Amino acid sequence: MTENIRNRIDTVIANLKKNKMDAYYCDTKEDACKLVKTLIQKGNVISSGGSVTLKQTGVYDIITSDDYNYLDRSAPGITREEVEEVYRKTFSADVFFTSTNAVTENGELYNVDGNSNRVAAILYGPKSVVVICGYNKIVKNIDEAVKRVKTKAAPPNTVRLNIDTYCSKNGECVSMQHENAELCSGCHSDGRICCNYVVCAQQRHVGRIKVIIIGEEYGY
Repeated sequence: MTENIRNRIDTVIANLKKNKMDAYYCDTKEDACKLVKTLIQKGNVISSGGSVTLKQTGVYDIITSDDYNYLDRSAPGITREEVEEVYRKTFSADVFFTSTNAVTENGELYNVDGNSNRVAAILYGPKSVVVICGYNKIVKNIDEAVKRVKTKAAPPNTVRLNIDTYCSKNGECVSMQHENAELCSGCHSDGRICCNYVVCAQQRHVGRIKVIIIGEEYGY
């Protein structure tokens, strides 16, 4: 890791704390997993958003272990009605785990969702929210965060989810063709995953959101 990257991470962590979020740095995913175990207690009711980062880092394996009561929306044979019930139960969970689409140098989290159960839980409900983030998701500001989602986050996620959208075929949002495209500009596909846009800035509930930045690249 270069000195410039580490300085950026330090800036992000300092500004997350100014915004009343707890913030941590871990060199590796192994260190992050050790930290995660200190932020949760055996028997906790835990839920999570869909996240490549959680699986790549091993955090998903921790929270789905028998030590915790994991609300599993992907259990074999689960019905759509049961999935919706998991979404509702998530609002009363002890801890919600997720990654973030981007984190700015100003200490803001930027997330875009289709179904929006993830951003909803980040905003309200679970007693604690733990965000796992590779340093590759650091951007300068919200404008760069918007661009990151349209070019680096949404396209591979639509491919992963086998969703038929413009970005799944072309590697970037259709709005990138227009110089003055607005924040919410995009395709009109029925499978569009960019439906609701959320910025988490200074928090009212001190320390509810906890951000772990890892000195490695993870997720989209």
